[in-house]
Amino acid sequence: MSQPPEAPASHSTGPPDRQTLRLLERHLSSDSLVAETAFDPDSYEPRLLRGLLDAGRYPDTATAARLDIRWFTTGDFSVHYVEEHENGERWECRWDRHPNTHNTRLHFHEPPSAIKITDLELPSLHPLEVYSTVLTAIEQRIETLWSSQ
Repeated sequence: MSQPPEAPASHSTGPPDRQTLRLLERHLSSDSLVAETAFDPDSYEPRLLRGLLDAGRYPDTATAARLDIRWFTTGDFSVHYVEEHENGERWECRWDRHPNTHNTRLHFHEPPSAIKITDLELPSLHPLEVYSTVLTAIEQRIETLWSSQ
């Protein structure tokens, strides 16, 4: 697992951080919200970690939800949350840290479409702290879905 560099000078995210992806997979697979995890393209050289969320935790209007995680040796990452609904709508947001021209390196693509982007501050860039922030936000989203029923 790589710690993010203090002052990243690279304009690249670098190669996938397989050790961090495997660490996050262990946490996801033990979370009651997660029904299944998978690496893409495979567990030997993962580039993407996908967590399929338990549809039973959502109201019936949500047909599927998933979390896609990319983590890089530079400490950059992308954590993309996506919900699919029975009316065909998609609700999504994304926590990102990577070089870009639209915002600071660390930013958030706001729901419901992930198009609007704001700069983001997190108390820590440690992968488990980012994971905790994201899972807390997802739990709050599920509570909002249930309260709007």
